[in-house]
Amino acid sequence: MNSQVAGSSRSKGRIKVFVGMSGGVDSSVSAALLKKAGYDVTGVFIKVWQPDWIDCNWKEERLEAMRAAAHLDIPFITLDLEQEYKRGVIDYMIAEYKVGRTPNPDVMCNREVKFGAFWKWAKENGAGFIATGHYARNIEGQLLIGVDSNKDQSYFLWTLNRDDLAHVMFPVGDIEKPEVRKLAKKFKLPNAEKKDSQGLCFIGKVDVKEFLAHYIKMESGRVLNKSGEVIGGHPGSLLFTIGERHGFKVDAEHKTPEDLPYYVISKDIDKNIIMVSNRDAAHSLPQARNSVCIRNGNWVSAKIPSKTALDVQHFDGFPLQARSRYRQELQRVRIVAATISEAEIEFEKPQDTLTPGQSLVIYDGELCLGGGVIEGR
Repeated sequence: MNSQVAGSSRSKGRIKVFVGMSGGVDSSVSAALLKKAGYDVTGVFIKVWQPDWIDCNWKEERLEAMRAAAHLDIPFITLDLEQEYKRGVIDYMIAEYKVGRTPNPDVMCNREVKFGAFWKWAKENGAGFIATGHYARNIEGQLLIGVDSNKDQSYFLWTLNRDDLAHVMFPVGDIEKPEVRKLAKKFKLPNAEKKDSQGLCFIGKVDVKEFLAHYIKMESGRVLNKSGEVIGGHPGSLLFTIGERHGFKVDAEHKTPEDLPYYVISKDIDKNIIMVSNRDAAHSLPQARNSVCIRNGNWVSAKIPSKTALDVQHFDGFPLQARSRYRQELQRVRIVAATISEAEIEFEKPQDTLTPGQSLVIYDGELCLGGGVIEGR
């Protein structure tokens, strides 16, 4: 049993917990575990904005969540947060792409919707806690990675602070995914066999380039190699992320005999060009760098001193770890300097996937210290 779920109170029946139920197995098992532990559980399906040109799937997901709640014999509510989602996630995402940055919409969805507007509504309606099916752990107000390292979602939760964690539960955070599936069958949940969802938070599986093309005017442009030679074309430089290898075309005469894939190594929004290179030259790519600045930062853990400035260069070696992509292998780092909202991070080895707009999340072993948004050069 999850230590947070098991040990929050001796009078759990009087503590109301609203569980964000998406229709998936993780959130359904979370609700089941909380009910079993004695909490007053209500399932909440969060309805968000969806464009009219996407096949509507929220009704199907809501029905899955409703069936799980009915099986568990818990109240079920549909919460309309369309405006909050459109403003806090979609509008933000489009604005970032327009200026050449590549945002993390899932991070903003967590900040603005799941742990922002959802909690505000839940608190107003008498909740002591909200819970989600995230694979992460909240232990005494500290955010830790999920026990299942293959499913860990702490990367998307770095914007949470200690005030947030005081009323948040992650019931499946210390359970591995195969065991969650077994629990779903044990609880006889109707969605026990449902596959994991993928894609943009809440909206589902949708091609980001196709999505953006409906809201940003695109013009085709040139693809250049490292020598500045035109070797192909693309539908719009705004659409591409550093390190990406799909969506642009390389002419046949410029493909290598080994058919090594080309990756985006830089882009010029004003000139509408992208530069690509073969990955075998990764360590000499022009964007590889040993340090990066992050903005709009947040320190989840109290281990970061609450000073206006922080200098930890005296640390021997690189005592911390960080990742700039979800599921990327952790890289050894140190914090050179930091304020409450900004920091300079130095890497032990050069990095070639540091993309402006993406999140850099910092860890001390299993503990998530915090993170921020990667700045450009």
